[in-house]
Order: sequence, then structure tokens, then C-alpha cells
Amino acid sequence: MKKIAPDEILALADYERVRDRLRPLFIHEKERRRLHVGSHLTFIFENPQTAWYQIEEMIRTEKMTDSAAIQHEIDTYNELIPVEGELAATLLIEYADPRERDAALIRLVGLERHLWLRIGEKRIAARFDDRQMSDERISAVQFVRFSLEGVDAARLIELAGKGELAVEADHPSLAARGEIAGLLASSLAEDLG
Repeated sequence: MKKIAPDEILALADYERVRDRLRPLFIHEKERRRLHVGSHLTFIFENPQTAWYQIEEMIRTEKMTDSAAIQHEIDTYNELIPVEGELAATLLIEYADPRERDAALIRLVGLERHLWLRIGEKRIAARFDDRQMSDERISAVQFVRFSLEGVDAARLIELAGKGELAVEADHPSLAARGEIAGLLASSLAEDLG
């Protein structure tokens, strides 16, 4: 997938002028790429559009004008865009109560060894960003990748239609499954097409 180039980023004032019109489009894009796995894991599958929007929002929030800081944001969010043959997602570990969340982030140490993409009969381990891992607690936001091992757009849609495409967690403190189907499967197939 194509990475974001610096010349694709709008100047802060230009983005402010179009933000109200673009925001509903990007909210829709994120919604069609969202997968809930149980009650506490939410995946947002990334693509160049979601990364571009996040860059623009970070520049806006931080009121960035320094080209080095903007380039840092571009580089950071380009890491989220999947390469050919994989899916990439932002994983949000969500608990409404802050104390419960803090306890869960300690309990869920080792999640990187217990998260899978189910493709038909195969279970493919998620790859986590090691920079976000710790032996004491995990971050509430993780970046994960799943290899598709030769699965193209047509096969992805076929497996989704049969209920054979899912993300599964089998951590001792959290077991859950989220089926990839419907609009999400179509969105991911578009990425592969």
C-alpha cells in the first residue's frame, strides 16, 4: 500500500477550512474498518486514508508548523499502513473504569503470544510492535500486523462469507473472538485489490 508523502499533507490553515467536510468521511472510514473482539478489544484496520487523517488531526491538535515534527508524524503513521500481503490494525484495549483498565493492562501482559488471525483452518500469530511491550504492563493502544499468507481479495471474501475469518484472543485473562464479515471484509478486500 502506498505510504503518505509530505506533499500530501495539508497546511494547518487549509486543513481547518476543509475539516468539517472531511471529518464525517473519515469517521465512516474508521467505522467500516472496526472490529470488536469481545468486550474489551477493538481493532481499527488501517489504510492510507486512516493514516492521513490521523496525521492531519495530530498536526491540528498539536498546532504543528515545524517541518521536522510534521515529518516525524508522517513517519510514525506510515508505520501503520500495511505492506502487501498483510493487515495492520490499531488495537485499543478498552475498559470504562480507569482502575479496572490499569489492572487489566497488568493482567494482559503476554497478549502478544495470544492473539491470532483465523484464516480457514490456519491460525496466524499477530505481530506486535516490540517498542510498546513491557514485562510489567502493556499499553492500552497497540499496533499489530497479521500476515495473510497468500490470501487474495477473492479468497478473503470467500472465507468471510463462510464465517472462517476472525481475530481470536486466547489469553488466560481474556478469551474472545471477533468475526471479520460484511462491510469490514469488503473494506479489507478493497485494500488487497
